[in-house]
Amino acid sequence: MSLAGQTILLTGGTGTFGRHFLDFVLSKHEDVTVRVYSRDELKQSELRAKLAGRQNVRFLVGDVRDATRLHRAAEGCDVIVHAAALKQVPSCEYNPFEAVKTNVLGTQNVVEAALDCGVPRSILISSDKAVNPINTYGATKLLAEKVFVQSNAYAGGRDIRFSCVRYGNVIGSRGSVLEVFREQAASGTVTITDPEATRFWLTPQTAVDFVLRSLDIMRGGEVFVPELPSMKVVDLVPQGCKIEVIGLRPGEKLHELLIANDEVIYRIGGFVNQSLVMHDASYLAKGPYSSDDNTEWITREEFEAMSS
Repeated sequence: MSLAGQTILLTGGTGTFGRHFLDFVLSKHEDVTVRVYSRDELKQSELRAKLAGRQNVRFLVGDVRDATRLHRAAEGCDVIVHAAALKQVPSCEYNPFEAVKTNVLGTQNVVEAALDCGVPRSILISSDKAVNPINTYGATKLLAEKVFVQSNAYAGGRDIRFSCVRYGNVIGSRGSVLEVFREQAASGTVTITDPEATRFWLTPQTAVDFVLRSLDIMRGGEVFVPELPSMKVVDLVPQGCKIEVIGLRPGEKLHELLIANDEVIYRIGGFVNQSLVMHDASYLAKGPYSSDDNTEWITREEFEAMSS
């Protein structure tokens, strides 16, 4: 999909994904306009200072919970990339009402703004935790996926499409286990939930590439899933540190899923497209796609190279 001359509304634009997406798009397209929409004015001011002199970036302070503000931000846009979310599992467990307001009702607001403003393409950034969710964050992301996919029915005959991307842990994202381990390393002891725990991993650039590729091939209604490498969490512990096993916390899984056992999938060009089975009953595989039962694994050295 060519972004030349396009106007993009990027919700959650000051988050980890948002910043990498913005940097990459601006580096490739001088005539793209990006509207950075987020509620954190401090992060916006820092990003504005970093991008001083760029005339094709607009900074809009706003919350996805605010339907009126979001509607105004979406006017005249060609693409919406919806990355805004409350995503810290312990925080969402303690504040479930807030997670619902942002992750579910905020997503509904994005959809309604796209429909009312006639935005041709909208894509939701989801999470592996939306698959067989056992915590509030995952449950709200599953609902957000459902809201996005079903919203194609409201487009009528207009060229307005909604799709999702679902992937694993992004290296370097705020609050990730890697960040926690680095903070704990100063004490010489690192806590892990279980020595057998595994996770999917990808770099911020891989996430950006995947979203752009999904925008390019989306027909509306897909949940795109990439093929990602796995790694044991214990292998991330900094060398020389002692390990304290604390057990799984409420809402935490031993292994992550990208595709559930009952989700029928259809593979096309390295992407997994769930909705195409409605149009074509043939499929090559069905779930689960779990981080502990993967064909691709990475070593500590490979992970460090990815995170450098």
